[in-house]
Amino acid sequence: MLHRRCLASVALSLATLTAPALCSSTFGEEYLNGITWQAPPIVTPGETAADPPSDAIVLFGSSEDVKNWKNISNWTTEGDDLIAGKGAITSKEEFGDCQVHVEWSAPTPAKGNGQGRGNSGIFLMGRYEIQVLDSYENETYHDGQAGAIYKQTPPAANAMRPPGEWNTYDIYWTAPRFSESGDLESPAAITAVHNGVLILNHFELKGDTPYNRPPKYEAHSPTGPITIQDHGNPVRFRNIWVREFQPATGEQTREPFIRDGKKETPISETE
Repeated sequence: MLHRRCLASVALSLATLTAPALCSSTFGEEYLNGITWQAPPIVTPGETAADPPSDAIVLFGSSEDVKNWKNISNWTTEGDDLIAGKGAITSKEEFGDCQVHVEWSAPTPAKGNGQGRGNSGIFLMGRYEIQVLDSYENETYHDGQAGAIYKQTPPAANAMRPPGEWNTYDIYWTAPRFSESGDLESPAAITAVHNGVLILNHFELKGDTPYNRPPKYEAHSPTGPITIQDHGNPVRFRNIWVREFQPATGEQTREPFIRDGKKETPISETE
């Protein structure tokens, strides 16, 4: 039987012998895509996930922010809450691809049922609605409940909190693209998280979201406002902010290649 010190010595010797081989196979060749990337901008996150990051446009954070909205004179504020009144409100700022954060609370005590209880809506680009509704123990048609893309798809889960508690929507929006002649080139798409629960995962919209006809696309500007619906219920909103989204950018400055030490081999020569 080998002594423990002998075993340890053998193990160390084996590790020393195999280490160079492992390093060679892992780091010997490197794939490089030939793209020169621009440095991503530095964004300072908020203190919490709910707080706006440094590049966000705050649409409503306090009563002073009513100036950011059109047709808001019939809505009211209470502290840092915005309470739905008569008529829809529309942001003065317009957005294309973006990230939207909205917090909302259904009225308490709960009144009504179905679509008549805590009803509102967030309209991206002023025409594509993600439903706001008190769907806590409140049955209605599924593609009209909270988190639905109205009349197109239900949410994947009902993540509602009880009336009076705050709900959060984090929305990731890809605007539709149209050709110069007005034809649809690519549909709008939405990913949405409700109270930390993924409810829509890159859902491609079939068009706008009306009540009384099928959805359809009509060519429009590449940007549009955020609209919040009035449906006769005093739904509360707070902490509304938007980040315009720009994907990482780079330029293909050379053909993709494999680097092995000082040797560089274009991918086309390896196929």
